[in-house]
Amino acid sequence: MNTKTNIIWLMADDMGYGDPACNGDGKIATPNMDRLAREGVRFTDAHAASAVCTPSRYSVITGRYNWRSSLKKSVIGGFTQPLIDSARPTVASFMKEQGYSTGAIGKWHLGLDWQREPRTDPTGSHHRGEPGNVDYERPFRGGPVDLGFDRFFGLAGSLSQPPWVFLEGDRATAVPTMDKTRSPQHWEGMPPGRMVPDWKDEETDVRHLEEARNFVGENSQQDHPFFLYLTPSAPHSPWSPPEFLEGRSGVGPRGDLILTIDWMVGELLDQLDQLGIAQNTLFIVSSDNGGHDRADYERTSFGHKVNGDLRGFKSQIWDGGHRVPFLARWPEIIPASSTCDHLIGLHDLFATCAEICGAPLPPRAAEDSQSFLSSLRDPGAEDIGRTELIHHSGNARFSIRDKQWKLIDACDSGGFIESNWRTPVPGEPAGQLYRLDTDPGETRNLWDAESGVRNRLLTRLRAIQDARGSRY
Repeated sequence: MNTKTNIIWLMADDMGYGDPACNGDGKIATPNMDRLAREGVRFTDAHAASAVCTPSRYSVITGRYNWRSSLKKSVIGGFTQPLIDSARPTVASFMKEQGYSTGAIGKWHLGLDWQREPRTDPTGSHHRGEPGNVDYERPFRGGPVDLGFDRFFGLAGSLSQPPWVFLEGDRATAVPTMDKTRSPQHWEGMPPGRMVPDWKDEETDVRHLEEARNFVGENSQQDHPFFLYLTPSAPHSPWSPPEFLEGRSGVGPRGDLILTIDWMVGELLDQLDQLGIAQNTLFIVSSDNGGHDRADYERTSFGHKVNGDLRGFKSQIWDGGHRVPFLARWPEIIPASSTCDHLIGLHDLFATCAEICGAPLPPRAAEDSQSFLSSLRDPGAEDIGRTELIHHSGNARFSIRDKQWKLIDACDSGGFIESNWRTPVPGEPAGQLYRLDTDPGETRNLWDAESGVRNRLLTRLRAIQDARGSRY
């Protein structure tokens, strides 16, 4: 029987800081995430490396900031080439070397090298849409199984992007032959593409949970530990919850998808108990970025604050875009019912796994990752862990966090809404500077008033950007 620590990393898609009841206003009942917090720790200052999904996921898998890669802003689609170089160590390849069975289940969204037939359609296609010459019956390359995962089951990109077909291992499980039409639940633009004839958006995460439970069950009685990277589609658009949860949140269809995440957490918690492996399993629940950019709809319609009292939302450089829920349970290691205000990043997973395994990080790997194991063990300790962190928006705006200070190297939100992009006008501060311990809502810009802090943080930001030949 395995005595090493199993690790489950469940990362929701667009779940805001205020969505779990234990973090926010309680408008959405989340008893299972609340249980995780009650039996473990709730972090209040955890951040995705980016305010959008592809770069955030790149950072989790590689332990490095995504802006060091070829993708400098925005996200990619289901037919984009792989973003992670096959020679780069990943948290999965590292854990596999430590004797772990590794599984990736859910949304991938980091690119795949599909094999293609000669193009017969000379008109081309939308960059996120269906290219028209993908050979779905042949294996793709550059996916999870080429990057250290023993098992993969899930989607190529977001649920709002083609192709709508489950992938398993290194190939599609079927050939998508039907055009998919946009439904009212697609609050974001949906590119054209095809789906398999029996595709149902509302059943996607139900299937993901089934595969995750199979992976946990198959590995629970082995003489080696497991590492599960579980990335549901919920609560990202399209907002099509499973039928048994539809209408139950009282906060609209997206709220029902928060219930979907909570249901998945509960099912896994119960399974760990039934298998008798809860004691040696670290179970973490978080999100790839802040809550969606229609957060005002839920606030005005239902009184629910998707991102709590934070300013901004998904894609933006303000904390609402990248501060995320972060709950962890590890019986006998993490003190129950604890809260931790230490600064951590999701890309710190890699270094944390290395410390848990008692193994050094591979050479030239995870250069931006820093272990938060000490914060798990002693959430109330002072002056441990990170003091600084870099944030990146959907439209390539940078910020640097240094203890209580946050500097934004831009005067706008840095989000996807093009009408908000701008440069400073004469007499206006060139950037933004906030002191988060006294102004967590980022309402008082101290750019001019605190010039010493501003200049120090700008210098530090440039130094980090320039390090290792990675100038943006």
